[in-house]
Amino acid sequence: MEPTILDLIRVADAGNAPASEQLFAALYGELHRLAERQLRRTGSDLSLGTTTLLHEAYLDIAGREGVHFPDRARFLGYASRAMRTLVIDYARRARAKKRGGGSFEITLVGDDSPAVSGSGEGSIEYEPLSDALDALGAAEPPLAQLVDLHFFCGFSLVEIASMRGVSERTVQRDWRKARLFLHRHLPPAA
Repeated sequence: MEPTILDLIRVADAGNAPASEQLFAALYGELHRLAERQLRRTGSDLSLGTTTLLHEAYLDIAGREGVHFPDRARFLGYASRAMRTLVIDYARRARAKKRGGGSFEITLVGDDSPAVSGSGEGSIEYEPLSDALDALGAAEPPLAQLVDLHFFCGFSLVEIASMRGVSERTVQRDWRKARLFLHRHLPPAA
């Protein structure tokens, strides 16, 4: 009998390297989709490839000690945060080379996943969103995980409710709370 994702997560958490590799292989398609989505959100300004982002994120996750993932949702949320951080770092380096390159427009309106596009008038940078998400994570970790799963991973609110074992209504209420928090912590659009 082949181990489930939860079994692999538990064994990998215990420090079993082969289980970590098996987990990565089992979730490779989903992680690749996450990486692709992360890069699509940033626009075409970055030349970072999907596979490179995925493998860099895996190396980052595998290299950390003491990180535990009790379930699939938390693993994917953590992977999404790792990818977000890598994209932001890559964008910072690219901007530093260009001496102040463009910013990304981020829209957090509506119940659908927010949109991010290339630089333009009235844009805010991707970095303040990351900072706001870090503040949300410090204040309300489940809400930050929800944003990572919905905004960055692309899971629907119904899928997240199923992952968490709660009602869709609960997830919708949490999504509204998270958006309000982020709106308060993001600088106003110019």
